[in-house]
Amino acid sequence: MTPGGSTSGAGDEPSRNGPARTILRVVLAEDDVLLREGMASLLQGAGCAVVGQAADAVQLLDVVRAARPDLVVTDIRMPPGQATEGLDAARTIRREFPDMGILVLSAYAEVDRALELLESGHGVGYLLKSRVSDVQDFVAAMHRIARGGSVVDPALVRELVSARHREDPLAMLSARERDVLELMAEGRSNAGIARRLWVTEGTVEKHVRSILAKLNLPETDDDHRRVRAVITFLEAR
Repeated sequence: MTPGGSTSGAGDEPSRNGPARTILRVVLAEDDVLLREGMASLLQGAGCAVVGQAADAVQLLDVVRAARPDLVVTDIRMPPGQATEGLDAARTIRREFPDMGILVLSAYAEVDRALELLESGHGVGYLLKSRVSDVQDFVAAMHRIARGGSVVDPALVRELVSARHREDPLAMLSARERDVLELMAEGRSNAGIARRLWVTEGTVEKHVRSILAKLNLPETDDDHRRVRAVITFLEAR
């Protein structure tokens, strides 16, 4: 099949369990022609209708606007720049066709770019090419996305959790230090915090010094470190 070509239109096929299932109409966007054609063959063999193919992001938008598929499968990195062209096209597709499913099938767990896509709403997915091991499972995931669900590769979930942990400025604080900082945010003095936590005021002072050090808030003439610590706490909530 040539890029932009199409196969048969929508219809119904019997599933392996008996009931008829609507044939999923798919557009594939992948600049590696062998991979793209191989995917198309596998999906058609699994009962999907590949109604269009694209080798770059510009072509992808043209094909999607013409074919109006149920689902778009695209890579993030596409010609001409091999940067975010696929994701940029996916955002355009989501804006023009809010109910169209979008699945990013990438070779890399690109956390920041994945978040951009997943935060766009329903009917989205992000899977890693190297971890797709069963065609039927892959097709089932595509159907879930087309019906409005979300599918995220477990490896990417781990990366997302790890990234959020690394980016959380409060992650390095102990549970007691978090308690102290929360009471600081309520405007309480060290003496007030000590009474609430049933500790000495000296213990609170040690916790406060530790909090300021862990949040990398050096003492300066221009800033009030306690206020800056509270702002950091509020922004991270």
